[in-house]
Amino acid sequence: MSLPTPDASRFVTCLGHELHYTEWGSGHAQTVVAWHGLARTGRDMDELAQHLSQRYRVICPDMIGRGLSQWSTQPAQHYCLAFYAQLAQDLFDQLHIEQAHWVGTSMGGSIGTVCASGLLLPGMKNRLLSLTLNDNAPELAPAAIERIRTYAGNPPAFATVTELEAFFRQVYQPYGWMSDAQWRRLTETSTRRLPDGRVTPHYDPAMVRQFVAHPEDYLIWPHYDAITAPVLCLRGAQSDLVLAPTVAAMALRGPGARGLLQVHEVADCGHAPALNVAGQLDVVAQFLAQVDGARD
Repeated sequence: MSLPTPDASRFVTCLGHELHYTEWGSGHAQTVVAWHGLARTGRDMDELAQHLSQRYRVICPDMIGRGLSQWSTQPAQHYCLAFYAQLAQDLFDQLHIEQAHWVGTSMGGSIGTVCASGLLLPGMKNRLLSLTLNDNAPELAPAAIERIRTYAGNPPAFATVTELEAFFRQVYQPYGWMSDAQWRRLTETSTRRLPDGRVTPHYDPAMVRQFVAHPEDYLIWPHYDAITAPVLCLRGAQSDLVLAPTVAAMALRGPGARGLLQVHEVADCGHAPALNVAGQLDVVAQFLAQVDGARD
C-alpha cells in the first residue's frame, strides 16, 4: 500500500521566520491544524491528514527549528510555548484561517492549549473550534520530560540513514505499530546531513533550551482551566509523560468540569500514539464530526 501524499508543500513567513507546512484537502472550507511533537515534523501527521482530508482542509506545519522550517537565532526567546502560540496565530492569519479544529501531539497539544485558553492571545480563543490532545496534558511527568530532554538535546549522528532509522525505531517504539514504509518515511522526513557527511535528526538541538530558559513552560493548568471548547484527550496506555492521575484531574476542572472533555486510552502505545491506524484515526474523526454536528 502506498503512503499518503500531501496536496502541496508550502512555505510562509510568520513573525519574520519561514515556516514549512503541508496542505491536504485544499478544496474544503473547514480546516484542521495538526501540530507535531517536540523533536518531530509535520510529516508525522500524514495518515491523519489524509484521513481527515475527505472532509477538511488540513494544515500540518513544521515548528520553527524543526524539519524544513527556519531555525531561530534567539533560541532562549523563541523556543517556548508563548512564541510558538504567537507563530500559530500568525499562521492562521497568513493562511486566512478564521476558525479551525486543532489536533496536537505532545508539544503540539500544549501549543493548542495555550491558544485555546485565550489568556495569552485573546483573539485565538474563539478561533479554535475544538482541541485534540494526543498524549498531552496541562501537567507532564518530570521524569519523562528529562528523558525526552536528554535524547533530544544530544541528537546522535550516524554514517548511514539505515543506522539513523534503527535509532528512530528504538527511541520511538512507544508510538505503537508502524509499517516498514512508515518507519522509512519518518526517517527520510527527519534526516539532515552534517558538514562531516554524517546524518542526524532534522531539528535544532538548541530547541531544548526551552527546558532551561522556561523550566515550567509545560505546567499550564491555568490555560487548561480557561478552555471552553470541546477537548479530546488521547492517552497512550503506557505513557510515561501523561500519567493517569493527571487525566483524572483534567476530568474535574476546566473543560472536564464543564462536560466538554472526552478521554480515550490508546492500547499498545506509550508516548505518543502515531495516529496512523484506523482505530486512532476514527476516534479523532468521530470527535470532530460530533463537534461540528453540535454547532450545526
